[in-house]
Amino acid sequence: MKELKGSQRKYLRGLAHGLNPAAFVGQKGMTDALISEVNQGLDAAELIKVKFVDNKEKETKTALAREIARRTQSHLAGLIGHVAIYYREHREPEKRTITIP
Repeated sequence: MKELKGSQRKYLRGLAHGLNPAAFVGQKGMTDALISEVNQGLDAAELIKVKFVDNKEKETKTALAREIARRTQSHLAGLIGHVAIYYREHREPEKRTITIP
């Protein structure tokens, strides 16, 4: 999994603008159910949003967002306010819907 360039992350953030959050991180933080939900969302759509409901401190959100990306083997395309944007290319080339420039 190669790292995304800044322009590629910006492109993905633009695509994600109209999306609704696919998962929510509550007071329990990162759970196996959350990781499973994020994996299912990425398998279905390649690009998803995850909203942080209870974690308001930037350092906490950033740490959780990076850990979610690591555990789901996805890219963190951006962290805007209380929303993280994740991208993971579909395993099967014929099912890929997003082409990154």
